[in-house]
Amino acid sequence: MTPDRRDSVPTDAELRILRVLWAKGPTTVRDVHEVLNAERPSAYTTTLKLMQIMLEKGLVTRDESSRTHIYAPNVAERQAQRTATADLLGRLFGGSAAALMQQALSVKPSSREELRRIREMLDALERGAGEKPDND
Repeated sequence: MTPDRRDSVPTDAELRILRVLWAKGPTTVRDVHEVLNAERPSAYTTTLKLMQIMLEKGLVTRDESSRTHIYAPNVAERQAQRTATADLLGRLFGGSAAALMQQALSVKPSSREELRRIREMLDALERGAGEKPDND
């Protein structure tokens, strides 16, 4: 049975592939491999196998209409971030958003702009705003 893609937390290797697909758009295994291999050398067959697994998990789609198959992300970057964050929040922080936020802020100093956006989000949440501010 294929898991629901919204519930599938990509592995680190899968995230590297998704980042390439999010940046480049639909592309071939060879193109993805070239980008990944420049960062961290690996075999082409490793990239191919990972992308086949990602297809089975529903993280990517594959267009087989031509000889060269074209892969595309089947999950938006923001959705992947939310799924991974929810998983991390539950597994490591016992569901405490405050504990996650405190740890995140203690690991790396935030810029003034990041802190301003965090304050805006907290203010909106305190006001009970139905829509959370966009943090892009």
